[in-house]
Amino acid sequence: MPLAMQSSEAISVPPVVEATRWIAVSSLLGLIVVCLAWELWLPPKPSLWVIKVLPLCIPVAGLLKRRMYTYRWVSLLVWPYFMEGVVRANEGLPAALEIVLTLTLFIACSLHVWLRLRNAKHERTDHPTA
Repeated sequence: MPLAMQSSEAISVPPVVEATRWIAVSSLLGLIVVCLAWELWLPPKPSLWVIKVLPLCIPVAGLLKRRMYTYRWVSLLVWPYFMEGVVRANEGLPAALEIVLTLTLFIACSLHVWLRLRNAKHERTDHPTA
């Protein structure tokens, strides 16, 4: 099949897998915004801890491109942010948002990987090759 035809074909993705993708992307972007606000605008003086946002910016493209490896390592990347939210829980809403967004991101990434692997397994069993 010519390359031009392959690139113009739509990728068939089950709606639930697509939903987990968008939940993961949305919660990652929300986490970036919360972390930026928490370190730049909410305290009386901006903090250099704003650099903690940089690791969160790296996986955005991989999530949007549906890279399975990115979903896997992002599910590990979120735990330090979860711990920060728990440790700083006495600071109110930003900590609560950070906790909720990290848990949402973890669950969405885990479900996305699980559903894609399950879907791939079903496709292999539905179409035996010999």
